Amino acid sequence: MRYVGMHTQIRRNNMLTTMLLLLFPVIILGMVWVFLALVNYFGNGYYDRYGNIVRHLDAATVNYYFLTTVPWVVAGVAVWFAIAYFSNTAMVRAATGARPITRKENPKIYNIVENLCIACNMEMPKINIVDDPQLNAFASGIDKNSYTVTLTTGIINRLNDDELAGVIGHELTHIRNRDTRLLITSVIFVGIVSTVMSLVVQMMYNAFWFGGMSHRSSDEEEDNRGNGLSMIAVFVIGALCCAVAYLFTLLTRFAISRKREYMADAGGAELCGNPLALASALRKISGDPGLENVKRDDIAQLFIIHPQHFAPGMMNFFSSLFSTHPDTRKRIEILEQF
Repeated sequence: MRYVGMHTQIRRNNMLTTMLLLLFPVIILGMVWVFLALVNYFGNGYYDRYGNIVRHLDAATVNYYFLTTVPWVVAGVAVWFAIAYFSNTAMVRAATGARPITRKENPKIYNIVENLCIACNMEMPKINIVDDPQLNAFASGIDKNSYTVTLTTGIINRLNDDELAGVIGHELTHIRNRDTRLLITSVIFVGIVSTVMSLVVQMMYNAFWFGGMSHRSSDEEEDNRGNGLSMIAVFVIGALCCAVAYLFTLLTRFAISRKREYMADAGGAELCGNPLALASALRKISGDPGLENVKRDDIAQLFIIHPQHFAPGMMNFFSSLFSTHPDTRKRIEILEQF
């Protein structure tokens, strides 16, 4: 496949990614409105003369409470996002066990990174290493002070220089295209939604088990039964809204990640000047992907190959459907067509 139009495709992908990232706060605020609307709808019921319950939505009331809630939601998400955004380097290192290396410790890797950076006129990122005999690599960071390329000891020892150049070129392309910044942004928003969903489910669980087990007189129990059921209904509605929001944010994140892996492969092939070397490296990595001990799937999406998305049969179908990475065999086939 002839390698043309890369910069046009990068601009196109960046525009699409910006649009997708804008969906995250829209989804969060949209779910807040839906939650308020459902609570209002199910809380405004009355019985007609035939004994049938009639419900209606008071849109004016919903909009009033929504506008009152928006500043608090935006402020909470902004503070949460800022803390996670600027502590991402420590978060990634803690999750993977990575440590920095110097030119003296590993001159071969340091020189490969330096030569590729000179070739594409970019500043030298930090280089980290993970003590793992298996093979994997990833790029991370949000700016020139935190951009980092991380390699396992296995990939350093088991790939030749051309294959390492292809892998490192792939990761440098992620940095050049600002993929790491965008992916970390998506990771944070997904984390916010999933955490809120977990809190709502936990509150629902506590209200159901502990709220219903307290000792009350029969009169008190009768008076509070309706309130208890209403509270549980509110929590159920909240949990469903969070689940829908989480699904949308996951699908949005996947759309970002898959497109950018193909672009990073193309950029890495161009940078190292040997597409077949990168294809060979991907084939070797897919046979023994490392960093399997990293339990956080949001961090694993940064890896050049996700270590957990290989599964046989029907499981492979669902794995590929919800994976943040495209199929490795397809990536190799495209590189071999260059």
